[in-house]
Amino acid sequence: MTAHAIALPRRRGACPGLSAPMPTGDGLLVRLMPTGTISLAAFAQLCAAARRYGNGIVEITSRGNIQIRGLNETSAAPFAAAVAALDIAAEDGVPIYCNPLAGIDAEEIFDAQALAADLRRTLARRSIAAKLGAKVSVAIDGGGALNLNGLAADVRLRAEPINGGVALRVGVGGDGAGGADLGLVSTGDGVTAALLLLDVLAKRGGDVRARDIVAREGIANFRSAIADLLLSARPRESRDPVPDSRLRGKERELVSPIGAYALRNGSLACGIGLAFGHSDAGVLEQFTDAANDAGASGFRAAPGRALMAIGLPSQAASAFAVAANKLGFITRAGDPRHHVIACAGAPVCASAHIASRALAPLIAGAAACTVHVSGCVKGCAHAAAAALTIVGTADGCALVANGSARDAPFAIIPTGELAAAIAKFMHEARHV
Repeated sequence: MTAHAIALPRRRGACPGLSAPMPTGDGLLVRLMPTGTISLAAFAQLCAAARRYGNGIVEITSRGNIQIRGLNETSAAPFAAAVAALDIAAEDGVPIYCNPLAGIDAEEIFDAQALAADLRRTLARRSIAAKLGAKVSVAIDGGGALNLNGLAADVRLRAEPINGGVALRVGVGGDGAGGADLGLVSTGDGVTAALLLLDVLAKRGGDVRARDIVAREGIANFRSAIADLLLSARPRESRDPVPDSRLRGKERELVSPIGAYALRNGSLACGIGLAFGHSDAGVLEQFTDAANDAGASGFRAAPGRALMAIGLPSQAASAFAVAANKLGFITRAGDPRHHVIACAGAPVCASAHIASRALAPLIAGAAACTVHVSGCVKGCAHAAAAALTIVGTADGCALVANGSARDAPFAIIPTGELAAAIAKFMHEARHV
């Protein structure tokens, strides 16, 4: 990975990469997409760089990216150089997501990480990325223990056991449950299929997303683009070919990264959550020491605001979880803090009307289902619907039931009345 000149993003909706940090209320924000296991030494150096060049706040996003806050125009370039030297993240470009444990998961049936690397290399040699909307992304799911069903993407490739082998289920415009299904292609055609579908988007230009095309025109243009690659002329509803029973019906099943997962080499990966998606670099350095003491070899970031310690001996996993819990991390999937999704909020974000992250611990005590706390109507932390969404506005906190930050609220209340309103909402939801 190489460092690039620092320039503030100018494209509408652009994401804050190493080469284009994003201005926020607490300085410049940089987002990294890890491409595999980050060694403990490299992660410690990343934390040190976050303290040296930023304000020490490190975040894991809902999509498994790492964010560093509090940089400035002077420190952004040396920070980018320091991270580039670590060689832990993908170059800025089309985001390509794969399973958190891709390549090492004991249960995966296809190496999504290898296909993702091939696709990144191919895209780097072409000019298509410049023609795509800033948020266009690709998800490649190898069919392992931790799936990408909850991750929305413009192009989706999911490995499925088929007729004694493995094929890739191709979809566009959504997550594992809501995306439009196009059919199956061979694993060897994965890169070609993804490129052809991205080209459909590139020809539309601007900020066009796959979901927009599907909503307006259906799937005909996408399906036509890969027609020569499809293993069957008919979509999934035809039941030909038939997926292996191990995966049928699991398109909507979401798996938490919190907990222990078996790896191919017989060791374990242990996932912990960052409470409300953020931590301090100093605390993360202590966490790194705990992982080292437990025998881990590195970390992987995971969708759902989690870090996974890789290579733990089975006998050390419990002690590691205890150490992580003492440092304030989420070690149980049922932890009420895991129900609350909060953006940085005011004063960290200049667009926010409420201090989302400061309110999150108070909300967690009453949350019995997913609650999204958004400082403004952009809903950056969680684009999808939540059981309850709280949106900061100039008039107070807007409450949205079973919707997103952009949907119409059923009430707008003062921030001081928020705790009581949430308790009432949860009580009524339990008795519906």
